[in-house]
Amino acid sequence: MENKNILRRFTDKLFGGLNMSWPVVIIFAVATAVVTAVFLIVPVFQNTSFIRMGETMEAWVLFAIIIMSNCKKPLESALKTFVFFLISQPLIYLLQVPFSEMGFGLFMYYKYWAIWTVLTFPMAFVGWFITKRNWLSLLILSPILFLLMFTSVNSFMFTFRHFPHQLITALFCLAQIVLYLYAFTPKWIQRAIGFFVPLIAVIAYVIVTPKVSYSGNYFLPDEPVLSDQAVVTAVENPNIADIRVLEPDQVYVDGKDYGTSDFTITDGDKAYHYSLEIYEDDEGHSQLNITKK
Repeated sequence: MENKNILRRFTDKLFGGLNMSWPVVIIFAVATAVVTAVFLIVPVFQNTSFIRMGETMEAWVLFAIIIMSNCKKPLESALKTFVFFLISQPLIYLLQVPFSEMGFGLFMYYKYWAIWTVLTFPMAFVGWFITKRNWLSLLILSPILFLLMFTSVNSFMFTFRHFPHQLITALFCLAQIVLYLYAFTPKWIQRAIGFFVPLIAVIAYVIVTPKVSYSGNYFLPDEPVLSDQAVVTAVENPNIADIRVLEPDQVYVDGKDYGTSDFTITDGDKAYHYSLEIYEDDEGHSQLNITKK
């Protein structure tokens, strides 16, 4: 008898050793919906990684793979995964209705998850073949590995800026990557490709894309009445943002990076001095503030 280590026994049980009968799928769907609704409703979970269970995909990827890998055939995988999402996603919104000012209006946000629910049928049909545990498994897992790596890297970067926010998300996604590669790819070369190719691609993407994509029209704090001759004559740090005047009392800001920059607007013989700050709040949203100097 093969002497398996604890991790191998765990992955063999989780991804192939569970009884994924129809009653289990239904109970699983209801249980995950209840837990997700609690995270969304209870105030203590606001601004934590737990609330992401009701907003993003990473936890639901794990649930889907657990179901798929414990089915005997690809059609069974497709049907059970589809039904799991068909029950869990609308139930999450239904459980929130009594606690929300929007009431049943919350279901306006269900469209996104409804689309994904439909897509789970073909995706789970193909996804079942990860149980073959070969190069095909790695190919099928590739989109998931890229998604999880992207989320993990971005969450680690956010944690570095706003410790400890999103640390659990970063570790959770990284753990999934390692777990899937260990469970479904038996060769180390497959695991290395599955880990480092997404990592290099994500790092390259982060390097070449702007840190901030934040633009719009903003009122100046002292509400000056500017003429059509008013122009921005000095920007201390043009790497932070491009700024131009929109008469009579607004500017258009095209943000490019986080930081602060003083700028001056000249209108004839008048000069107006301001400070622009673009920053990231604790929820990961870009914010802009203009103050008079």
